[in-house]
Amino acid sequence: MADRPQDQPKPWRAGDSAAGAAGGIRAGDVVAYLRDHPDFLERHPDALHFLGAPRRRDSSDGVLDFQHFMLERLRHDVGSLQQEQKSLIAMSRSNLASQGRVHKAILTMLKALSFEHLLQIITTDLAVLIDVDIVTLGVESTAARTTSLPVHGVHLLRAGTVDQLLGPDRDTLLSTDIRGDPALFGGAAGLVRSQALLRLSFGRSGPVGLMCIGTRKAGTFCPGLGTELLSFLARAVEITIAQWLERGR
Repeated sequence: MADRPQDQPKPWRAGDSAAGAAGGIRAGDVVAYLRDHPDFLERHPDALHFLGAPRRRDSSDGVLDFQHFMLERLRHDVGSLQQEQKSLIAMSRSNLASQGRVHKAILTMLKALSFEHLLQIITTDLAVLIDVDIVTLGVESTAARTTSLPVHGVHLLRAGTVDQLLGPDRDTLLSTDIRGDPALFGGAAGLVRSQALLRLSFGRSGPVGLMCIGTRKAGTFCPGLGTELLSFLARAVEITIAQWLERGR
């Protein structure tokens, strides 16, 4: 008998079996319901996860029931694929969000009204824009002592410091569960537990620089993590700084 509109079955839920048992539903009732609603599993495919694969009842002939194990393995594989799919979707969304933050940060730098304004954006606004705790700039100097420049968040580094930290052939270094270096992060070094160090080049005649990004959460920047977005941000920083330096000559 066809269901009337007001008698349409309610959506199936995981707790329905317990509720049914309390109400005295028997196996015959379930069979009868499925007979009257042959599209139930089509409309509620999640219910299949709660059904066990059938076994051969008669095993006296010594024949092993491989079908049961194959079905269970397929079910396990499907579950694993679904989890991997969810992880990939979450990772893609996270990457898109990070990409959007970096693009917004670069657009903000391009709107700088002066060189001082640009440095302020990099060392103050950038941390908020890319969702980290601190961003500083280091510039190598031949001076005997290292110190902080009048601009907040910009530090002088001894000549050769960048190569010593990154290595001569590397432009990026990611570190996790570390203690921040005051020479890189100044007074905020105590809160830094994870960092990304990015080499900056301001031209053949310009000094070597270092962009230092720090977070208080250990594990934010892990070795092996993709650095394409960070490298893109560093290239944008060095290009905009170099352009302002060229204007001032």
